[in-house]
Amino acid sequence: MNAPETPLLRVLKGDPSDVELAALTAVVAAAASAKAPEAAPKRDSWWADKASLVRAPLAPGEGAWRASALPR
Repeated sequence: MNAPETPLLRVLKGDPSDVELAALTAVVAAAASAKAPEAAPKRDSWWADKASLVRAPLAPGEGAWRASALPR
């Protein structure tokens, strides 16, 4: 005995064509199966961050010598 299935989509107003229903179903199915973006890995500590070992490129110009000694 099969239980009656509830529809996933229901049209409340209007009279959409078969093509419009197919397009809506495709969009809803794609959105439902889309993978959620992964969050950036959590930084354990600023001391363990390897990005601090990479130096910013030097930019020649006025005040460059002063900026080279300033902390980032």
